Amino acid sequence: MSDGIDDGSGGGSDNGASGKGASGKGASGNGGSGRSAGAVRGGTLRRTLGFRDLVVYGLLFIAPMAPVGVYGTLDARSHGSVALVYVVATVAMSFTAFSYAQMVRVAPQAGSVFAYARKGLGEGPGFIAGWMAMLDYLLIPAVAYLFAGIAMEALVPSVDRWVWTALAVVVTTALNLWGVRAAARVGFAVLAMEIAVLLVFVVSALVVLVRNGAERGWATPFTGDTVFSVTAVLGAVSVAVLSYLGFDAIASFAEEVKGTREGAEREGKATGKGTTATQGTAAAKGQADERAGGSRQVARALLACLALAGVLFVVQTYLVALLEPVTSAQLAADPAKQGSAFYDAVDRSVGGWLHDLVAASKAIGAAFAALAGQAAAGRLLFAMARERRLPRALARTDSGVPRVALLLAAVVTLVAAVWAARRPDGLDELVSVVNIGALTAFVLLHASVVGWFAVRRASGPPRPVAQVVLPVIGAAILIAVIAAAARTAQLVGAAWLVAGVVVVLAQRRRGGAAPRPPASGQDEGEH
Repeated sequence: MSDGIDDGSGGGSDNGASGKGASGKGASGNGGSGRSAGAVRGGTLRRTLGFRDLVVYGLLFIAPMAPVGVYGTLDARSHGSVALVYVVATVAMSFTAFSYAQMVRVAPQAGSVFAYARKGLGEGPGFIAGWMAMLDYLLIPAVAYLFAGIAMEALVPSVDRWVWTALAVVVTTALNLWGVRAAARVGFAVLAMEIAVLLVFVVSALVVLVRNGAERGWATPFTGDTVFSVTAVLGAVSVAVLSYLGFDAIASFAEEVKGTREGAEREGKATGKGTTATQGTAAAKGQADERAGGSRQVARALLACLALAGVLFVVQTYLVALLEPVTSAQLAADPAKQGSAFYDAVDRSVGGWLHDLVAASKAIGAAFAALAGQAAAGRLLFAMARERRLPRALARTDSGVPRVALLLAAVVTLVAAVWAARRPDGLDELVSVVNIGALTAFVLLHASVVGWFAVRRASGPPRPVAQVVLPVIGAAILIAVIAAAARTAQLVGAAWLVAGVVVVLAQRRRGGAAPRPPASGQDEGEH
């Protein structure tokens, strides 16, 4: 696939940036260059990412030490069964990861759930899915930036947290504007640092446990330190699921993933010998192979990222629960201590040096979690603008980077993060609404799997378990989580949903974005 920019001067296909119409100009004598008369509106994105890069982005967005900030809350809510909470949460989110893996093969495009819902449910639901995901993608980075600011203020109290927060936004935005590959390289270094600090914690905790024994029973992180309660565990899961939000950002990079070597070689050969027609056919086939290979990479990365995060979360919460000198009942009775429970347990059992190390790692890791989230938000805005659902200026690319969309995402994130950093209750206000958008979009994702494979039967007879039963179970779990969310979050989510419906109706009324049925040709047959 061409590594440059497609300026969208051709009219035809709008089936993403997949290069579906690559045989257009190639067949008329352009040497199969990949610039087609059926090119997509807006720009195309460069395929520079591999499997490792995708996993790095996913883990960065999730953050390997995500449980640090919510450990005390989960321990209190679950009656001490905090490790079991993360086991259940990992299983619950695996349904969503599986649905993503199904749909990324159908629509290997930027935009993630927006593209998938358009395929499986149609234009209107597709826009709503993207609209709801936008709420999450724009606010989760703001929360992460705020976490970074809070951690840095703890280390350098003389500088206000909002200054650190703004500085983190500026630095990571510069990396994103530099390009996804450059950001992935820096992100890999940051992720390695986070995992190294996590390993230091694990080794230190094991040494303390061998020397001094556990503060609680060895099985209590799975059975509870008081009375085991299924209801309490499920209630804590509704909070723990938030730790995983962001792994789906991997799917938003589908158009920037390097496909199979064979596909790239076939496309390269198309510029050599042969007739113009055969060159165009070979180029189209090469691009199709590349997209299919890239889709498989994304699907593998989604599942691998979720599995790795689940293991990391269970291990660290199990160990810190054994070191915790305070019971879950005492934490429940004193909510003010819940936020610092992880740090307090480490400080008392291991020492202040590890407390500071974990805090510094959390500050840097949170900033780069926001980097991955901002990159995903920019690509969602880019994809929706390319389909004329948002202003077309957001679909512009520069050297394969959607810089206009990234800048808009950065501005929104900066305003939200600095506003929250300057308010005493800012973190609570921001955190209360970040999950609703993503969870609603995930429900529509599951519905898209059923719609595409079972209702439309666009890929042949469906597999009942994989393409009906599992998505329905996944959607039911998410609806239960939404029902258990805070009232404020539900109201904000409902208001955002209503605003999205109003936008859809307004667009249809003025005919600015006439509904188009998702194409069911080449792309759908590739998976």
